[in-house]
Amino acid sequence: MASLKANARKVICIGRNYADHITELNSARPSQPFFFLKPTSSILPPGKGPIIRPRGVDLHYEVELGLVIGQTSHPLKNLSANDSKILDCIRSYFLSIDLTARNVQNEAKKKGLPWSIAKGFDTFLPISQEIPRDRIADPHDVEIWLSVNDEVKQKDNSNLMLFNIPRILSDISKVMTLEEGDLVLTGTPKGVGPIKGGDVVKCGLLSDGREVVEANMLLDVVDADGDDGYIFKET
Repeated sequence: MASLKANARKVICIGRNYADHITELNSARPSQPFFFLKPTSSILPPGKGPIIRPRGVDLHYEVELGLVIGQTSHPLKNLSANDSKILDCIRSYFLSIDLTARNVQNEAKKKGLPWSIAKGFDTFLPISQEIPRDRIADPHDVEIWLSVNDEVKQKDNSNLMLFNIPRILSDISKVMTLEEGDLVLTGTPKGVGPIKGGDVVKCGLLSDGREVVEANMLLDVVDADGDDGYIFKET
């Protein structure tokens, strides 16, 4: 299959889509899907690690089920969540880790500033191999998990999503046209937390109780060094 990074026009991420994750971050529960963008340059393809933690950054992991938009005969604009064929626009799936510079994000939120930096560093979106559609019978019933140094930190079922995939795709398409190759991240469950240089992150996915090997990821974390490059300072 072609490279997801090479063909992605945009990466659209759904925030606050699991109730317990909203609680652990002390955030407000949204009344409709809330989403933001990550740059395609943040994508870390399979086998291209490690994850790099910028200097001064409190780096948090967030494991998520991802969707790849396929080729369609018409623009994916103003889709209806009630359309029985809306899931046909999904070409395949993948597993991802939406990495966040939490202290950068928290400062930006406190000061009413955009927080694109917190999500956009290089290596801040590790992705798995592409998962063919037939490997996942129901995307609303898969278990995703993530461990740090072999200690499981996140493990929940996608049936806990506040907004299902048809609703997500519909709401996105009413704002921006979905295009072939676009990547959509569907939100993270509870258990997010920090990682640092020397840590080893693993994650995977189960469908119908069976391991989906294409989703498996194993990543080292290293701390950025040297005098050049980013270092967190208050804005």
